[in-house]
Amino acid sequence: MGTDAPAICEVPQFPPVRVRGGRYQLQRLVRHRRRAIAAGLAVTAAALVAAGPRTAAEPHRAEQGRGHPVMEPARRHAAVQTVTAPVRIADAASVRLLQPGDRVDVVAAEDASAGGVARVLARGVRVTDVPEPLEGAAESGALVVLSAPRATAARLVGASATARLAVTLC
Repeated sequence: MGTDAPAICEVPQFPPVRVRGGRYQLQRLVRHRRRAIAAGLAVTAAALVAAGPRTAAEPHRAEQGRGHPVMEPARRHAAVQTVTAPVRIADAASVRLLQPGDRVDVVAAEDASAGGVARVLARGVRVTDVPEPLEGAAESGALVVLSAPRATAARLVGASATARLAVTLC
């Protein structure tokens, strides 16, 4: 062998290591079943209390009454309700390009003599229906049925009475 290898030596004999009481722990647990169940229930209750819901301003324990947490009723969020709105678009030819299912932006152009500007009333609303135009109604525009949130639909219908509306495909 080389000079860097350690010398060979034997491992001395020693008695096996025994852990005291290891073999009797299960028997002792069975004998003291009530204590084990009580300890398990206490640990479970502590975990439930620790993981329970909290309120922003939780009252003091003495104010809660008999240890029961005071819960505020859950607030319900108003869901955005989608409605359909018939809207008259000024350019009847552009309405012929639309199909049900298309997404459009609706733009309102006010009268230029009143210093009006163009503004976007709705973004990405869905075209629900494109009714057939009536004879001789091409000069007044064409009707489109749009599906939009309630507030947006009210804005669209209100603006169609005072401004000329146009659509852009998304």
